[in-house]
Amino acid sequence: AAASETDHNEHLSDKQNHSAAVSHSQFVICSFVSRRLNDLSKHNPLWKSLCSKHWLLTEKERLQSGESWFSLFKQYYKDLGRYIQYYPVLKKAWEQLKSFLQQRCPRMIASLKEGATEVELNDIEAQIGCRLPEDYRCSYRIHNGQKLVIPGLMGSMSLSNHYRSEVLLDVETAAGGFQQRKGMRRCLPLTFCFHTGLSQYMALEPAEGRRMFESFYPCPDQTSQDPSSVDMFITGSCFLEWFTTYVHNVVSGEFPIIRDQIFRYVHDKSCVATTGDITVSVSTCFLPELSSAHPPHFFFTYRIRIEMSSSALPEAACQLDSRYWKITTSDGNVEEVQGPGVVGEFPVMTPGKVHEYASCTTFSTPSEYMEGHYTFHRLANKEEVFQVAIPRFHMVCPPFRQVVPSVRHAPQPEVQFMPS
Repeated sequence: AAASETDHNEHLSDKQNHSAAVSHSQFVICSFVSRRLNDLSKHNPLWKSLCSKHWLLTEKERLQSGESWFSLFKQYYKDLGRYIQYYPVLKKAWEQLKSFLQQRCPRMIASLKEGATEVELNDIEAQIGCRLPEDYRCSYRIHNGQKLVIPGLMGSMSLSNHYRSEVLLDVETAAGGFQQRKGMRRCLPLTFCFHTGLSQYMALEPAEGRRMFESFYPCPDQTSQDPSSVDMFITGSCFLEWFTTYVHNVVSGEFPIIRDQIFRYVHDKSCVATTGDITVSVSTCFLPELSSAHPPHFFFTYRIRIEMSSSALPEAACQLDSRYWKITTSDGNVEEVQGPGVVGEFPVMTPGKVHEYASCTTFSTPSEYMEGHYTFHRLANKEEVFQVAIPRFHMVCPPFRQVVPSVRHAPQPEVQFMPS
């Protein structure tokens, strides 16, 4: 108490880098103790740290506003205070995603919608008769999803004549698809694909075997006779986890960018094999819209990249003749498959050339792995035949939950796909 006000200011200035450890509410409480503490609690460097921590504000933004850090914090808190625990995480994720899109998929930026208002979100809650989770509301204050255009922000997949591209729905469109039917009660769609009709949903209440706020793909309805028994492939425990995990996979390069679209193939960085001058790498993807939990039928697609080193000699040029696969399921069954070419092609490899192709397979167990080799011959000498290793790669179904009904349809015959 005997210290001068100047001493207090200097002390607080020295501690400004640690002020983020003190909550804004503690400063407010201090401000009610005395006039001196009221003045000191508005010390600008303290609120600068809090503005950076909670609202991700920069000095440039403060200068543009013409406000003090204390005033800026109050303005943001008045508008977004209810989301203070979610806002910095979701805002950072959105900024990272937009920065990535600007460089790699610029046309997607134009599809993002401005944030919704509190009034609009409140009106949606009144419309559907259910409360939206706070992390979902917070994200939609930043961006109200995406315009209904292709490609979808939440990833694409293309295989033969099957194409999927998921749009992140704006809240108004999502509310129009809010489910009240038996088996999907209180479920809000998060994404939608025009081509397949596929949607990911979020459970707004714990009902019919679902946990509150988890996100999921419903299994096809034809897997059960009773429409109240909708099995599901689970994609997240809450909106925050679901969205930030996806953004991380995008910005970290986990998903490849193909034709200005985000393709949701997952590549294990250890899944690479080099034989001489040729390197083979594999990425995989699970397709929920072609899978079911009961009867167990899990559909995977995989993308293979074959590359010949640019430093290889010209006489190393070769052509792929055949493939061999060894497939091991999680219950220990082993199957061997071999055949000519890959998806009907016999690619010629020359120094620096890359050949990529996608194929698919189905399993009745939730996890499997494949490995094998290609057989090549040299163009300069057809008698010179050699094998190139395909690295072992795992295909793991996402977590799923079965709602056991009283009666189910008899299992339908499965269509088997031969790996290429």
